[in-house]
Amino acid sequence: MSTTTVNITAAQVKELRDKTNAPMMDCKNALTEAKGDVEAAIVVLRKKGIATAAKKATRTTSEGSVASYIHAGGKIGVLVEVNCESDFVARTDDFKMLVHDIAMHIAATDPRFIRKEDVTPEAFEKEKDIYRAQAAATGKPAQVVEKIVEGKMGKFYEDVCLYEQPFIKDQTMTVHQLIASVIGKLGENISVKRFARFKVGDVGETVAVSKAGEAAAE
Repeated sequence: MSTTTVNITAAQVKELRDKTNAPMMDCKNALTEAKGDVEAAIVVLRKKGIATAAKKATRTTSEGSVASYIHAGGKIGVLVEVNCESDFVARTDDFKMLVHDIAMHIAATDPRFIRKEDVTPEAFEKEKDIYRAQAAATGKPAQVVEKIVEGKMGKFYEDVCLYEQPFIKDQTMTVHQLIASVIGKLGENISVKRFARFKVGDVGETVAVSKAGEAAAE
């Protein structure tokens, strides 16, 4: 008899489910694959969620909901549209919680774009030029400068792209991974289409529309 199977307890399955909201059978299978290690099982579930999300990424998302989030004190407000494939999924508690969490995350982190693909060529080149000038000023060889610039651009995406940011409530996963985990659970493609963020005292507002979201809705 496999010792791995013996070591998987109902308490472990419950703990993993409480941490991930994944279905019970998926939790049990992930724990079996991870030999009973709950943290490793979380990684297994996330990887499967990303794989499922990739398979469903081309599906049309014409349903969904718009949600708002007002930060404590009423100084920051967010409106976000998150799309899915069916009205049934849009009305589930899991989807509603995801939309709420994304709106709250946007309020806290103020991303400028939704995905890396949404970064405008102008914004990309401007940042790259700044990083290249900074690196060149150190006197390092050209090939080293380019490696430094490449590393800084990765951090730039994390700073300004919603999908690349560590999720505010769980820094071990990105917003993209959060969405993927819900896709894996609900079985439908889910994407953030657009958002607007307002802050008292700021001139203008942050508005972002995903090119991928627009394509999916067409």
